[in-house]
Amino acid sequence: MDLTSQLRALYAPGVAYEIATPERPIPEMVLEVASRYPRRAAIDFFARQLTYAELAQEMRRCAGALHQAGVRPGDRVALIMPNCPQHAVAVLGTMLLGAVVVEHNPLAPEGELEGEYARHGARVTIAWSKTLEKLTFLGRGHTTFSMDLTTALPTASRLALKLPIKAAREKRDQLSSPRPSWARSWTRAMRSATPWQGNCPSTMDDVALLIHTGGTTGVPKAAALTHANLMANVEESIAWVPVLHEGAEVFYCILPLFHAFGFTIGFLAGLRLGATIAMFPKFDTAMVLAAQRRLPCTFFLGVPPMYERLLAAAEGTNVDLSSIHFSLSGAMPLSASLADQWEQATGGLMIEGYGMTEASPIILGSPLASSRARGALGIPFPSTQVKIVDPENPSREVTEGEVGELIARGPQVFSGYWNQDDETAGVFTQDGWLRTGDLVQVRDGFIYMADRRKEMINSSGFNVYPSQVEEAVRSMPGVLDVAAVGVPAGESGEDVVAAIVLEAGASVTLTDLRKWAEKSLAHYALPRQIVVMTELPRSQLGKVMRKKVREQIMGAQAAATDAVAGAREAMAGARESVSEKVSEAREAASEAMAGARESVSEKVAEAREAASEAMAGARGTVSDAVAGARESMSEAVAGVRGAMHDERPHPVTDAQADSSEAAEQTSEH
Repeated sequence: MDLTSQLRALYAPGVAYEIATPERPIPEMVLEVASRYPRRAAIDFFARQLTYAELAQEMRRCAGALHQAGVRPGDRVALIMPNCPQHAVAVLGTMLLGAVVVEHNPLAPEGELEGEYARHGARVTIAWSKTLEKLTFLGRGHTTFSMDLTTALPTASRLALKLPIKAAREKRDQLSSPRPSWARSWTRAMRSATPWQGNCPSTMDDVALLIHTGGTTGVPKAAALTHANLMANVEESIAWVPVLHEGAEVFYCILPLFHAFGFTIGFLAGLRLGATIAMFPKFDTAMVLAAQRRLPCTFFLGVPPMYERLLAAAEGTNVDLSSIHFSLSGAMPLSASLADQWEQATGGLMIEGYGMTEASPIILGSPLASSRARGALGIPFPSTQVKIVDPENPSREVTEGEVGELIARGPQVFSGYWNQDDETAGVFTQDGWLRTGDLVQVRDGFIYMADRRKEMINSSGFNVYPSQVEEAVRSMPGVLDVAAVGVPAGESGEDVVAAIVLEAGASVTLTDLRKWAEKSLAHYALPRQIVVMTELPRSQLGKVMRKKVREQIMGAQAAATDAVAGAREAMAGARESVSEKVSEAREAASEAMAGARESVSEKVAEAREAASEAMAGARGTVSDAVAGARESMSEAVAGVRGAMHDERPHPVTDAQADSSEAAEQTSEH
């Protein structure tokens, strides 16, 4: 039994091994769904909704506007927008003409965008007004439309943005920018366009979408996905979750459309099911929870950091998550504890998906059943075959339990990169299997990741290619050499770490490095740590060995952790020893003080006794002296009185004597 057949034994009940081959290109599929659910809300954007009938009308109007701009079948139309109704309409309108959608990250730096344009050669662009400042490299022959995001908002929100108050101005500045003279208004183009009434001229094998990814060299390239590729993965995904109901689901489209996971599963699969797709321009927990109160979600698609932050934000609120019956996590590993917490909060099931842009993107998934294994990559999707092979010799399959490279083939696997034959050849085996570059093994009937994808860094669900980071950092003054690696960062995947060698006397901070690199790197690709090294480990041929760099960094971090733990243990021991010594010292001091007090007490008693005796003697002497003095005074007074009055002298009374003695004693004291 081959590996695929073996793994299919764990399929959930009701899941077919094979799907029917899709026959309609994407825009024709949407128009058919619109004919069945014309009044159902197709797109929801902050409570402003487009029905399926309105969506069909808008996509035809978009096709008309693009046709007037000179777009023809096979032409590339570049889209640089966040998730919004205009983005959805632009995708479908472009495809309806038989043209190719080229997705771009609106947060990508100018240098990255310029390189991507050089490869795909689009002559028409629809761009969010906030991104236009990065498109000055486009020549005169290029047609650029400026999209105002605020026009998609509900009327009340648009009116609020026009208020002459600071908060409204700040919010307006976040959402839109003035249109430069060289760009045309997309709103006006749509209003004046004649709706396109023709059918989509594309065949299923025609390219529908270009999504940028990186290669073994780290140079971004465009994965060319056909209508057949995308629709096959849509049908595979729907077959994987057979309990979803047409015309009844609410999908939250939070992952960006320039990400294959968000484009295929969050957007196209939702349209295929006639679901209401709530679109979010960015991930914001408050925004998502507010939508959940208004339009409860039934199918949630995200990456682990999103689930973690939503759980934290929802705690202690009155937001009910129990409407979310099914959740799909992808792009990075999902911990068992996080999955359990989410299922407890929602009461629904969470499964994981694994794939890559070149496979539209899903190859493997956890079964929607109690047999699912937490932490596993999963088992192959319907109509998908997999092998685990020797990375050095892909023609040889490894034995069960042995680690090898995962390779796959199926209707969702692309045929190559746009105009990059060498890169295409490198990603396929000689007999046409897609090489994932991931090392895996089979355990207990499931495929598990055994080692990270070669040198690629997974930062919050986004692929970061070391060579791109290195190129940006190496151009910084003071940096002699650099190696970019990923180190574990919990639920966020990996942190980008730049190991740098500095020129003599140079000094570089992380803040300085990030500020320099943000000119050419997306935010998620910016280093979060820097490590200064005297030299980088290299092979005999002089190539930097990133694996060794990573090992050294993680070894140093582990050593630092151990050192801190050792220091804490030593401090604890030292505190205990000091405490004992202090106790001993206090005891000795107490004894000494007690002895000293006893000795002092005796000496004080002796001194008091001697003083008492001395005082008694002194008092006797004074008393005798006073008595003698009184007697002499009495005689003298009597003599005086007798002389003055010629009278006999009068003796001093006892009261007078006592009064005089008291006065004298007081005076002495």
